[in-house]
Amino acid sequence: MTLISLWYGQNHGLLPIAASSDAGDVDKLFNFMMTIATGLFLLVEGVLVYSVIKFRRAKGDFTDGPPIEGNVPLEIVWTAIPTVIVFILSIYSFEIYNRMGGLDPMTAGDPGPQMAHAHHHSQLVALDPNRQNIALGLGASPDSKQGINPLEIKVNGIQYAWVFTYPETGVISGEIHVPVNRPVALNMTAGDVIHAFWLPEFRIKQDVIPGRVTNLVFTPNQIGQYPVVCAELCGAYHGGMKTQLYVQSEEDYQKWIQENTFAMNSENNQSVAMNSKSNSDAEFLAPYAQDMGVNNDTLAQLKPAQINNKS
Repeated sequence: MTLISLWYGQNHGLLPIAASSDAGDVDKLFNFMMTIATGLFLLVEGVLVYSVIKFRRAKGDFTDGPPIEGNVPLEIVWTAIPTVIVFILSIYSFEIYNRMGGLDPMTAGDPGPQMAHAHHHSQLVALDPNRQNIALGLGASPDSKQGINPLEIKVNGIQYAWVFTYPETGVISGEIHVPVNRPVALNMTAGDVIHAFWLPEFRIKQDVIPGRVTNLVFTPNQIGQYPVVCAELCGAYHGGMKTQLYVQSEEDYQKWIQENTFAMNSENNQSVAMNSKSNSDAEFLAPYAQDMGVNNDTLAQLKPAQINNKS
């Protein structure tokens, strides 16, 4: 039973490819839980099968069974074992969460209204000692990521699309491109309702909240194309709020940045230089609204005044 549990716990094949530096730690936690769950399943089912065979009623026996009422030692055992298991899993998952930066106060770049006070004996509260606000995010501080300057991307979630802005270059896109093995810092907010930014292959998910900034830091380590999904019910077309994340080599990423510094005018087929850094999300997306399936009401949520002026 132990060997079967250990084998299945490491070879269940239930998870997608691991494409970030933190995904391996999450997979280890999941594999550990699967090992325990498999062992418990085999133990419980084995006892049930044994009991059905061993204590089945003999043919023609219509007498009552022995009057057994309670078994204190057995009740202590089946209460203690789950308690110990939950305690072990809690410590392990807490360590993984902390290792991923879930308790890193430097992820809190949001001066929101929530306040908390850290006890002077505890180091387990996710607070910025200068601002005293709760950290809204997941991922180690950018300064602690191997000394590599992180790629910062602003993320705006609206019904029903993701808008990504690259402050370094001014590029605005409906899909996200990042270079491999470089830390990525997402500063996310929502323009309407609560969304959730989910990357299954990266083992990360973070709520995107209107009027607040949440942070998500990760390091992609596998070149490829990965789905980005909204994991929070956000309206009638919630299922269509999807896009793609492309992890590219540094050369391919720089090529994509250069190509997207210019926008193609679809009406006169002329290539015009665009300083998208000075444009709002609404101004950038307006020419492509019909192709993207985004209506004017959705764009109006970004910059109502600018949209009204254009119309």
